[in-house]
Amino acid sequence: MKIALFGNPNTGKTTVFNQLTDSYAYVGNWSGVTVEKKIGKINHSFVSIIDLPGVYSLNPLTKDEAVAADFLLHESFDQTLNILNAAQLKRNLLLTIELLEYGKPTVLVLNMMDIVKKQGLELNPTILGNELHATVFQTDARTNKGMDTLKSFLISNPSLTTSQLFQLDYGKRVESIIHEGQNLLTTTYQHEIRFARWLMIQFLAGNKMIEEFIDANHYDLLVPLKKDPQLLEDTIYAVRLEFIEALLKKATLKEATQKTTALTKKIDRLTTHPILGMPLFLILFYLMFKLTFDWVGGPLSDLLDAFLSGPFSSNSSLFLTWLGANDLIHSLIVDGLIAGVGGVLVFMPQIFVLFACISFLEDSGYMARAALVMDRLMELVGLNGKAFIPLLIGFGCNVPGIMAARTIEQPKERLITTLISPFMSCSARLPIYSLFIAAFFEKNQALIVLSLYVLGILVAIILAKCYSLIFKTTDSSIFIVDLPEYNLPKLAILWRGTWDKGKGFVKKAGTVIFGGTVLIWSLSYFNASGVASSIDTSFMAAIGSFLAPFFVPLGFYSWQAVSAIITGVLAKEVVGSTLLILFHVSGESALIGQLSSVFTPLQAYSFLVFVLLYIPCFAVLGAIKAETGSWFWAIYSAVSSFIIAYVVSFMIYQTGILLHF
Repeated sequence: MKIALFGNPNTGKTTVFNQLTDSYAYVGNWSGVTVEKKIGKINHSFVSIIDLPGVYSLNPLTKDEAVAADFLLHESFDQTLNILNAAQLKRNLLLTIELLEYGKPTVLVLNMMDIVKKQGLELNPTILGNELHATVFQTDARTNKGMDTLKSFLISNPSLTTSQLFQLDYGKRVESIIHEGQNLLTTTYQHEIRFARWLMIQFLAGNKMIEEFIDANHYDLLVPLKKDPQLLEDTIYAVRLEFIEALLKKATLKEATQKTTALTKKIDRLTTHPILGMPLFLILFYLMFKLTFDWVGGPLSDLLDAFLSGPFSSNSSLFLTWLGANDLIHSLIVDGLIAGVGGVLVFMPQIFVLFACISFLEDSGYMARAALVMDRLMELVGLNGKAFIPLLIGFGCNVPGIMAARTIEQPKERLITTLISPFMSCSARLPIYSLFIAAFFEKNQALIVLSLYVLGILVAIILAKCYSLIFKTTDSSIFIVDLPEYNLPKLAILWRGTWDKGKGFVKKAGTVIFGGTVLIWSLSYFNASGVASSIDTSFMAAIGSFLAPFFVPLGFYSWQAVSAIITGVLAKEVVGSTLLILFHVSGESALIGQLSSVFTPLQAYSFLVFVLLYIPCFAVLGAIKAETGSWFWAIYSAVSSFIIAYVVSFMIYQTGILLHF
């Protein structure tokens, strides 16, 4: 049995999905869009749940949102599971009515009941169920309250049926048009009667997706029925709203004494303040970096580094010697794989701490406020707060950040957001920062990293303004964001969010970084004559030395640093593993000593700025090509980012020289 999961954004839909499905799978993407197709099974039963993108209505604003309407048009399923924010029923029920009119058996989940109780609101689920002809459950998915009952019901009631079709009366004029179109769809075009009525209502309500469906299928007889479209749309909306208000009046046992809790109001006075909101955002990120580098992540990475570069490396070397491995295999494993891949994996604790902090901010409700605060700044450059959300995602990885730009309605704004996303400092750059700040900026680690993140944002914002002037963006997207109640994230949810974000780093260590490490080791071990007598005579040394003069104005010109810049285009994590291999050291602590021999603090900061801004990795370039549909923008991104990185690093280094840093 297939259950389709629908709901508004920020209703806890994903949490419900995760609680219901003990295991789930990402099954590619939905056709034509970048939204991942998530399907899960309840207790490994025959009951499958299909998680659809969060939408406010079936009339989509973006291609990602169109997945929901397209699913109803073309996919088969047995039941609808509709998640609602019980504290925002008036708005959520607009989508519910559209789903009920589709005619499938429906289960309504009134989620976030903890907030309802805090507000002093009391609802009668029986009245709601009777009036809507649906089965109603009350849950708080974050704390798992009510979820076991819901799960048992879905498993034990596979043949749930709708005893009576939900149907609103839209008035004599509209109903006559619906009836006429319904007859055409059932007799001329051979559609089932319930689907025919739903299709006509959506058509008259101005659903663009349905209009395209009717046009594509040449249902030409329906088009003349839609006279005075604005009046029809207004009438349908007014009838729905009137029904919802009457229903809530009947089903509300006790009115809410407050819309939001006193604590949420007090915190929002600070977090959404037009002046104080931005400094608070920077302070929170500063504390996040303190946790990542100084207080938790750094010490854990040091312990892991001590193990990998010490006992693990030396024992592996002894084991290979005992096996009788030749010099080539011994060097590949110890100097290549253990030094290279291991040198990246030591930063795994820092990356997971960073992702845990981001997940905490997301689940606590703060990230929605951050987007609202940034909306004011984004408007100045021709975008809005919706564009900042992909940029925030880019702090984890630029690829999903670029994919998230699909939620922006206007094509020009979407392109601008795609082009500036690679300047967000992704987690792949974190190992590089860790190496250099430990070597040169030990007393100000969090501050230096914060400066790099802020620099990336500033460069992106300046470019966004330039692009908005060049592309002459006039139409602006609509920015709608829910501000949920603040809450303390649950440990299980926090771990799942952290793992979902961080598992890509572990996967990359076993694929891209592994392959890159083997390539770098090969280029550093061989030369044109065969095995290089020393690393200074290797292929890699020759390539790095040839290009080194080009980077002299930026302050870093050792062939090892230049070689690391080149290999970093594969994946930014490879920069660290390249340095470990080329300096012939094992472990972070040993490399730190080597770095101080070829960099000054100013040169090191210039190097970090260049790594932040220069050519995106291959995966990001591929994502840009996929999203824009053209290699031109991918190549443009590579060339322009290299130029920008060169100019900014040049300015920082030369200014530092003038100021005698």
